[in-house]
Amino acid sequence: MLSGHGALVCLSSSFMSESLIDLTNPNELLSGVMLNAYPDSMGANVKDLVSILEGSSMAHAFSQLYLLPTFFNSDLDRGFSIIDYDLNQDLVNRRDLDQLKQAGITLKLDIVLNHLSVASPQFKDLLRHGAKSKFKDFFIDWNVFWEGKGSKDHRGVIVPEQRYLDHLFMRKPGLPVLKVPFDQGDDRYYWNTFYQQVSLSPSIIDDLKQRRAANHDLCTRLFNDLTQAVLGHEDLTKIDLTGYAINHDALVSLVRKHVSFLGQMDVNAQSPEVWVFYQDTLNKLQEYGCKILRLDAFAYLHKEMGQTNFFNKPGTWHYLDRLKTMAEQNNLWVLPEIHAEYGQHLHDQVAAQGYGIYDFFLPGLVIHTIENADHTPLLKWATEIIDKKFKVVNMLGCHDGIPVLDLKGKEIDGHFHKGLLSDPQIDRLVDLILTRGGRIKNLFGPDGSKISYYQVNATYYSALGADDQKLLLARAIQLFMPGLPQIWYLDLFAGENDHQAADRAGKEGHKEINRTNLSVAEINKRLETEVVQKQLKMIRFRNTANAFKGVLELPSTYHNTLHMIWRNGDECAEFKADLLTHAFTIKSSENGRFQDIV
Repeated sequence: MLSGHGALVCLSSSFMSESLIDLTNPNELLSGVMLNAYPDSMGANVKDLVSILEGSSMAHAFSQLYLLPTFFNSDLDRGFSIIDYDLNQDLVNRRDLDQLKQAGITLKLDIVLNHLSVASPQFKDLLRHGAKSKFKDFFIDWNVFWEGKGSKDHRGVIVPEQRYLDHLFMRKPGLPVLKVPFDQGDDRYYWNTFYQQVSLSPSIIDDLKQRRAANHDLCTRLFNDLTQAVLGHEDLTKIDLTGYAINHDALVSLVRKHVSFLGQMDVNAQSPEVWVFYQDTLNKLQEYGCKILRLDAFAYLHKEMGQTNFFNKPGTWHYLDRLKTMAEQNNLWVLPEIHAEYGQHLHDQVAAQGYGIYDFFLPGLVIHTIENADHTPLLKWATEIIDKKFKVVNMLGCHDGIPVLDLKGKEIDGHFHKGLLSDPQIDRLVDLILTRGGRIKNLFGPDGSKISYYQVNATYYSALGADDQKLLLARAIQLFMPGLPQIWYLDLFAGENDHQAADRAGKEGHKEINRTNLSVAEINKRLETEVVQKQLKMIRFRNTANAFKGVLELPSTYHNTLHMIWRNGDECAEFKADLLTHAFTIKSSENGRFQDIV
């Protein structure tokens, strides 16, 4: 029954060649099982990771690998603030990639479409040369974009008129801007949807003392005031300098010398230089061995006044089609990443255009199924995937949080479209994970007020109450759901919430709760545990059994039991679970002869 196709140590001529993928029929890419990790999640680098995958304990378990973008050179948001798409030589090199290719491992990699780091060559050139830069239109000057459509606040930032502001979709409190000090001496505000990090070096205290601006205690007090002003983007000329031997002009100049900032700066997709950059990037990713191209944050790329600036239509579709054409020229299969309420049915629209979609609904649905002993919402979604022939990549945990916004309903044009779970069900789900040590990530309005929850940050194991049997049941459900199973490394090793890491990362560090790096020694130790061994046995079966290349049947059962059968010719894989006790069985058959897998 275990044929070994797609196994890590079983090489075939198709793996060893540079054969092209039939992009009109991506089923070959959507079979098997995918491991998801940072390059340094399992050991110190990709070399360690490959060695672990080639070990006897994990052989045959994974045929695909999604490496997160610390694979490239980056400086913020654990890789998603890209400096450039060259290899991060501290973590990966060409020999590692050759070894993955020889082992038959298909790579999934990111292109971060919406933004680049302030440390990117493009932004640094803009800072250096200003209006004379080749990249002067590569990023979005906020005040230029909104010129004539609002009024400046005390900081000099244009606040759009309310008719525009009411539509804007925000990922963080306040306007999405970062104050940027140009080399020419002026400050400008650039569009910054996601993360930023601004800091003032304590070395400014020494400069203040050398200028004899004040004694040490007063200089320290001024430093604290300046730090708060810098973090709040406040006007430094309003700081009270009574008792200090320095004027505001000199102080502003001194602060510019000692301030540092990082940020994921939104790119201007109307600039031809951005599309040249995208093309160069896709060429690189193809050379690295990428086959599945994840479009990170693509829905934020198109900007237009009067729209939400999240999946603007038709602009986003035009960009997506253009990217798909470029990807296909590099033999890359496109997987757009998008979070939106189920009731908005964006997943339907994306799938209807022939794209694969992420199953961001599954993580919450599985927890709901297990904790409430009710399969009804889960099977509703599974049936929809089958009936609509969605091409999905599913998951339980990932580098982000456990999605909850995705499960909601949505009111559109006065009509409410139901979610996969009701609001009370989602509230109970969120509260349960929070009682088990999770942390919440919310969405905000332009005035900084919360408008919705977005995701809950926790390891999946902790979200299930650190219960081994619940984790095994969750993994079995995932493996029998339609689509390509993507396995977060820390879930595989039953990782628990890392609150210290989240605290160390500061205000925006909630995601670090589920990103603990494991040493080779720690992995070897965990590989001996029953919960890991049983998961690997199921994963290996899912990765190699031909039954999963067939069709999925969902026999009718009571809501507190679950029965799923995959059939492909005379081969069958069957899963039965009692959701009250969490006990389950997995069996396989060939020519009518059954054998127990779990």
